[in-house]
Amino acid sequence: MVDAITSPTVTIPAATPSAAGAGGFAGAGAGGDFQTFLTMLTAQLQNQDPLNPMESTDFAIQLATFAGVEQAALSNKFLEQMAGQAGGAGIAGWIGKEGRTTAPVWFGDDAITLDVVPHSLADSVQLVTRDAQGREVTREEIGPGEGQIDWLGRSADDTKLPDGLYSFTLESRRGGEMILESKVGAYARIVEAQFDASGGRVVFEGGASAPAGEVTALRDAG
Repeated sequence: MVDAITSPTVTIPAATPSAAGAGGFAGAGAGGDFQTFLTMLTAQLQNQDPLNPMESTDFAIQLATFAGVEQAALSNKFLEQMAGQAGGAGIAGWIGKEGRTTAPVWFGDDAITLDVVPHSLADSVQLVTRDAQGREVTREEIGPGEGQIDWLGRSADDTKLPDGLYSFTLESRRGGEMILESKVGAYARIVEAQFDASGGRVVFEGGASAPAGEVTALRDAG
């Protein structure tokens, strides 16, 4: 069962590709240090005394030293990335707000706000709810038109569904034929931010989580 509502939101623009490479930190500093090391090592090998070659332990020490410098450079890149996420505020600033996600969200005692955007040509729109195992638990006709609705978590006989994680899809039909099946964004309170090389994750109330890049809107918790 759903109920129509409206609520102000802030849309988060899609993330733009960074200059990082496959490892996430292929910046000029680390790459430059590596090239400098190779140049120095090559010159050292070319100019050493054949009668008094460098000990293998010296090579090992140089490699270990370089590895430490490289790791420090990568760590600095990572810290810069953390500081620069989400327009400089960082995803830690999202804690306490409600984020919109298509990942499963927790349902307990409170209704869940959904953003429904059916196909513009649909004459019939059904909201399909699935549990944490992906099983369909409810299906209801909500009619055409887009906007925010309150999902109350009730079965067909108006019994409250069990507490747990739920996800939502829309089935848009015209003349009885499916023309679009789409995921529905749901709002859930963000309780934790986790940082990693991929851009970080947010943890929602109830334990569900999603990549920060998949949170498409924020609003103050109601």
